[in-house]
Amino acid sequence: MVLQLSTFHWEGGAGVAAARLHQALLNAHVDSRLMVSEISHPGPQTTAWADSPWKSRKAWANFVLERLSFLPYEKDKSVRFAFSPAAIGADIADHPLVRQASVIHLHWINFGFLSLQSLEKLFALGKPIVWTLHDMWAFTGGCHYNRGCERYLSHCCYCPYLKKPGEYDLAFAQFEKKHRLFQGASVTFVSPSRWLDSLVQTAALTSGMASRAIPNCIDTDFFKPGNQDDARRAFGLPTDKKLLLFAGANTQDPRKGFTYFQEAMRHANLADVEVMILGKGKADDFENMPVKTHFLGKISDVSQMVQAYRAADMLIVPSLEDNLPNTIMEAMACGTPAVGFGTGGIPEMIDHLESGFVAAPKSASWLSEGIQWVLKHNTNGSVSANARRKVLEHYSEAVVARQYSQLYDSLLHGQ
Repeated sequence: MVLQLSTFHWEGGAGVAAARLHQALLNAHVDSRLMVSEISHPGPQTTAWADSPWKSRKAWANFVLERLSFLPYEKDKSVRFAFSPAAIGADIADHPLVRQASVIHLHWINFGFLSLQSLEKLFALGKPIVWTLHDMWAFTGGCHYNRGCERYLSHCCYCPYLKKPGEYDLAFAQFEKKHRLFQGASVTFVSPSRWLDSLVQTAALTSGMASRAIPNCIDTDFFKPGNQDDARRAFGLPTDKKLLLFAGANTQDPRKGFTYFQEAMRHANLADVEVMILGKGKADDFENMPVKTHFLGKISDVSQMVQAYRAADMLIVPSLEDNLPNTIMEAMACGTPAVGFGTGGIPEMIDHLESGFVAAPKSASWLSEGIQWVLKHNTNGSVSANARRKVLEHYSEAVVARQYSQLYDSLLHGQ
């Protein structure tokens, strides 16, 4: 049995990716179990660590205490959730599912679910560990994305996320703890993008350890093309305009690069083009957009998300740091091309000038050029067809489940 461990369940990019993989493995007849901190909604072979009112209170307390442990160190509020000290977490080493598991598969485990001490106890069991990385945290001194700092390549210290960076700061201490944790550990790191895998191979903490790239997966029978006009009418959107979609869990997160999209729309000066925005925020946040904007808020219903992708003519992803964005995969599965910056794993997802457009990072003018390219070249639907084909060939459940199944077998049987 393979036990998947994830803080979140069907929430956030990492939580969604973990839940999708679990379902794909079950569909491929792999004996997979998923344990999350708390369940969002019931699912097959899925267990919550917090399976009682007392444990739910404990899970919340762990989250709060883990965040409070960082509070004295944080530079300012902007980095509050961008650095995880992993000081607080649940001890699950004696949990029946952990004991039964042949392989332990870690996903995103921060925010009070598992601490470094929790991981140490899991590693001490001697079972093969697969760790799918959804950001850079596993090989840094605590940040989830490095924002240009390259100290993780040698030894983290003088951390730019900290109020008082120094030679022996919090990042230095966590780096040392991870170094001890990884010594002799039977861990295989899996990165959803080749970009992240290349960082694993060069990072001081993980270079020389087993690693490979296996992408996230998606249900292509659910995320699929549909009638655009019907989708637009469902949201009360115009059927006679070109609609560009910007989607993010937090639209105001600087890492998502919304300001570059805003500037690109000023560059483009396109007639009959309007914008759709999905995510946390409020309509007032987008009043400076140079074109009419339809703010749809946060959509939790997956069927509505599919309709949103179908309603759009393209997805805009000006992320400054990202791994393998679910939004790109979801949009392309629905036949909606993407235009994004060439950061992280984005260039691996979008085949430039085939299934979309990859723009130079932080260039609003290139982003504008990409928008115009898709509008010009997708009049016959060829770019949309290429986008859908890319997902079917690389990110479908069967393709990804097969790669993970082969990995598990190799770890258990030395194949």
